[in-house]
Amino acid sequence: MKIIVDAMGGDNAPGEIVKGAVQAARARPGLEIVLVGREAEVRSAAGACGGLPETVHVVNAEEVIDMHDDPATAFKTKKDSSVTVGLTMLKDGEGDAFVSAGSTGALLSAGTLIVKRVKGIRRAAMAPLLPTAGKGLVLVDCGANAECTVEYLVQFAYLGSFYAAKALGIEKPRVGLLNIGTEDSKGDALRQETCRALKEAGAAGHLNFIGNIEAREAIRGGCDVVVADGFSGNVMLKTIEGVGSFMGRELKTMFLRSLTTKIAALLVKKGLRDFKKRLDPDTIGGTPFLGLRKPVIKAHGSSGALAIENAVYQAAAAAEADLAAEIEANIGLMRAER
Repeated sequence: MKIIVDAMGGDNAPGEIVKGAVQAARARPGLEIVLVGREAEVRSAAGACGGLPETVHVVNAEEVIDMHDDPATAFKTKKDSSVTVGLTMLKDGEGDAFVSAGSTGALLSAGTLIVKRVKGIRRAAMAPLLPTAGKGLVLVDCGANAECTVEYLVQFAYLGSFYAAKALGIEKPRVGLLNIGTEDSKGDALRQETCRALKEAGAAGHLNFIGNIEAREAIRGGCDVVVADGFSGNVMLKTIEGVGSFMGRELKTMFLRSLTTKIAALLVKKGLRDFKKRLDPDTIGGTPFLGLRKPVIKAHGSSGALAIENAVYQAAAAAEADLAAEIEANIGLMRAER
């Protein structure tokens, strides 16, 4: 298994990116990792973490796509960028998956035009795994497609279901449509038409569709996949992140209030550590772009070494699941015009 990593993408590149990739290679000797970026800087960063293992290689790419570049065209104008070189390698079969903490827009544009979508898929979608009261929740889409059609949302449902089943091991994933209520009549025309289409797919046995679902029930573990347009999905995602951050600060303030609460904090220290870990995006690693021919994983821009390490593992799991083959085998169910 060979994972290509953009060594120059993100706020902490190349140091933390290289460190995370090296940690992944040392923890899993069966993984081969290719770091793409300015070779001198990559090797210098590697020296700071003990050098490169034999399973980690470097491919030189002198240009860097930064946040000031036009995301739609940067990969074309900067042909020697780490993103363009790395994704071209992926397309040409020189790797099994690609990981980057760089610009989301540039990565989506480059992934769509270099790696390309599976034939018949209208839009690639971002699908992060969110912590819930259950095993976790695949949110698709979370920002790549602000405006959607019924067909896009139906395809997102299939993409999310396949990913949850094949990459995450969830049997018969429960799929819900994000809405303002559970009744079929709730929401705007897009949500109502999509609900009808997904109910038909459920009745035919193609999806385990449970109907409309509110955000609060989804977070309580009410479904395994929640389908949303990119605008609504991004609002949900950012709200969850904000609430998690707020709760963490409030708990810390509460436990540091007095000697009694400090003693109480010591008694529940392990539980608090586990709770914090569940809310930490670094433990997941990144967000896959579903619908592309090969796995592309977007790590968050401020990723440290732990996030990159876990993103590499996530990329390997996605490659092993061979999601593109599953999509291709079922594309006839997903492209019906409505």
